[in-house]
Amino acid sequence: MTSTTPSKNAAAAQNSPSLPLTDRVLEALAITKRGVDELLIESEFAQKLARSEQSGQPLRIKLGLDPTAPDLHLGHTVVLNKMRQLQNLGHQVIFLIGDFTSMIGDPSGRNVTRPPLTKEQIEVNAMTYFKQASLVLDPGRTEIRYNSEWSDPLGARGMIELASRYTVARMMERDDFTKRYKSGTPISVHEFLYPLMQGYDSVALKSDLELGGTDQKFNLLVGRELQKDYGQEPQCILTMPLLEGLDGVDKMSKSKNNYIGITEPGNTMFAKLMSISDVMMWRYYELLSFRSLADLTQLKAEVDGGRNPRDAKVALAQEIVTRFHSAQAAEEALADFVNRSKGGIPDDVPELALSGAPLGIAHLLKQAGLCASTSEAMRMVDQGGVRLDGAVVSDKALQIGPGNFVLQVGKRKFARVTFSA
Repeated sequence: MTSTTPSKNAAAAQNSPSLPLTDRVLEALAITKRGVDELLIESEFAQKLARSEQSGQPLRIKLGLDPTAPDLHLGHTVVLNKMRQLQNLGHQVIFLIGDFTSMIGDPSGRNVTRPPLTKEQIEVNAMTYFKQASLVLDPGRTEIRYNSEWSDPLGARGMIELASRYTVARMMERDDFTKRYKSGTPISVHEFLYPLMQGYDSVALKSDLELGGTDQKFNLLVGRELQKDYGQEPQCILTMPLLEGLDGVDKMSKSKNNYIGITEPGNTMFAKLMSISDVMMWRYYELLSFRSLADLTQLKAEVDGGRNPRDAKVALAQEIVTRFHSAQAAEEALADFVNRSKGGIPDDVPELALSGAPLGIAHLLKQAGLCASTSEAMRMVDQGGVRLDGAVVSDKALQIGPGNFVLQVGKRKFARVTFSA
C-alpha cells in the first residue's frame, strides 16, 4: 500500500501562503473552466496553477477510462478535448486505462449490476480506445498507465485495509446506490470496491486534478478524500457535461442513432455536423472546438450582427473533420456537401452488383443496404425520401427492372447499382 506518511511537498503546499494569480494563471484558469460543469475546488486549483507557474513543475492531470467499448463518438471526446487543452498549457496528462476496474464494472448511473469484462475484451478495447483517443491527445506527451500496476499487488490484505478507510454510510450517499437500495434492486458487495479502487488510482498517481463526466462526481470525490487519508494534497476535480446528440435533446449515443463517430468518413462527419441546429452549434463549439475563447466571442458577434450562421457551422465542421482526418478531407467534404445540396451525386458512392430483377422498390432498397427493412423503405417512399437517378420515387409498388442506376435514401445514403435478372 502507498505510505500514509504525509509528503514534505504536500505539507508545504497545505501550509504555504496564497500565491498571487498572474495574468497567465488567470488565463489558464479560464481555459480550464471553459465548458465545464463543475471545478472543485476552484480556489485550490488556482493555487495549484500558481505554484506550477512559479516552480516550473507541471501539474499531474488524470483521466481514467474503462475500455468498455472500442468505438468513440464526439460525445466521448468532450473530456478528451479538455485534457488536450490542459496538455497544451504544459501540464502532464495521464491517460489511465482501467484494466483492473473494468473487471469490477462501474455502477455509475446504472440501476442494475453491470457485468464485468473479460481480460481479453479489456485488452482488445484498450488498444482501440487509446488509438482513437490519440486523435485528440498528443500521444507523444501523454503518459499511459494501467491501474492493474498498483491494484493487482494490493492483494486481499491491501484490499481489506483500503476498504476500512470508507464507510457503508458514505457509499450509500451515491445516488444510484440509494435508488437501487430503496427499490429493492440488488447491489453486489464488489460494486462498493469500484469507487474505492478509482480513488486509490489518484493516490498511486499523486494526481493534482482528475477529470470525468458528471456521472463520475462521487468517484472523483472519493479519490480526493483518500488522498487526504494517505497524507497527500487532495486533487481538485473537474466534471464535463454530456454532449447532446444530433437531435439536440438526448445525449449523444449510438443506441439513439444521434451520434457522430470519430472514425466515420469525413463526408459523413461533415454532413452530420451541418445538420445540427444553429443554437446547438454554439454548444458544439464550446465543447468540441479548439478555437480560442476570443475567436469564438468574435465569431458569435459576427453571426449576431447578421453573418450567415451557416458560415460558422461550415467552419466548425471543417475543424472537426480536419482533426480526425485531414485538411484535404475537410475541403473534399465541403465540396461534397455543396454538391449534394444542389442535388448532385457524391463521388464516393458505393457500387453494388445485384440480381433478381424485376424487384419492388422496397425490397431493392433493403437488398442494397439503404434501408434496414422493407417497412422502413415504404416509409421513406411515403416521406419523399427515395430517389432513382435523382427523381423522387412516389410509388411504393414500383417494380425495378434490369439496368444501371443510382439509388438515394435521405440526404446521405447512396448506392450505384448494376441490377440484373
